[in-house]
Amino acid sequence: MTAPSDPVDWTVADAIGSGLVPAGPTGSRDELAAHVALLRSAAQDAVPHVLRVTGMTPADGRDTSAPGALSEVLVVDRASWVRAAAGTARSLLPDLAPSGSRPGALARAAGGAEIGGGLALLSTRILGQFDPFAPAPGRLLLVAPNILGVQRALGAPARDFALWVCLHEQTHALQLAAAPWLADHLRARVATLFDDVARTGREHGEGSVPARLRSWWQAAERFVAAGREASLTDRVLTPAQREVVAEVGAVMALLEGHADVMMDAVGPSIVPSVDEIRRGFDARRRSATGLARQVGRLLGVEEKLAQYTDGAAFVRAVRRAHGDDALNVVWEAPEHLPTAREIHDPAAWSRRVGLGGRSRA
Repeated sequence: MTAPSDPVDWTVADAIGSGLVPAGPTGSRDELAAHVALLRSAAQDAVPHVLRVTGMTPADGRDTSAPGALSEVLVVDRASWVRAAAGTARSLLPDLAPSGSRPGALARAAGGAEIGGGLALLSTRILGQFDPFAPAPGRLLLVAPNILGVQRALGAPARDFALWVCLHEQTHALQLAAAPWLADHLRARVATLFDDVARTGREHGEGSVPARLRSWWQAAERFVAAGREASLTDRVLTPAQREVVAEVGAVMALLEGHADVMMDAVGPSIVPSVDEIRRGFDARRRSATGLARQVGRLLGVEEKLAQYTDGAAFVRAVRRAHGDDALNVVWEAPEHLPTAREIHDPAAWSRRVGLGGRSRA
């Protein structure tokens, strides 16, 4: 239930988000049951391959051969993903209402509707998502209709594509298991950003987070209508807020790029059609045009695609120069994470963490 002092009505966010999503690709009962079973088995099959190609192990020494050792696996539909994502967002957002205030029901509902609508749009694009903020060991959400739809569109073998997606997501699970401090680090940076956004809103007389969200959305509408190339964050955030966004963006680029590299590194002996899947998938990423591309820019999808590219280039460069063991230094401590500048300059990161003179063995 949403508390009266909560600046966002999460009940509305759930209802709007889950109510707006289309069902997605369908099939016979037997086909869908087989698809769900395939995703569950692929999620477990991916674990030993991820451990092998990354050279990483959980920091707590857990038995990685046990089912569910890296993540709780949930195969969900789009509406269920929206509800889960709303719950995660709620856990990340601090109480941003001005001290002593009780936002009105209409304002809270507006905030919930905006968040729910955004999640509904995203729910048609997400294949899988590892949620590090869920109770240990974290949960892996596989969005069954989206995986099925993309697999059909690419003409990829069902088993290969399911395993390929799960390799990416289980790499995320291993990242957080190898660096248990990372979830709290990200949570703290997000809290810092939203605290500052709330403070800025109050200084400008906007008062509540829903009001600030509305101002962001209005700026976003103008941004999309103008078809500008500049980042939306450049237009609605302060310089200090942009620095936090850039810092978090560098970490996300590392996480996404590392997972993208590792999902291909298993090779065709494990995923026979991996090269064809990668070519088709990358072409699909680049093919959005018109309204779909504008919506993608508005929701940050294009920035996420840039994260894959930038992070993968960083990971490949460090592996090529120093090897996998050296790359895994990045998971040892927060100060080893690449900065926004270093994600584009792997050599600078290598020098800072002491790898400058260490060549690949």
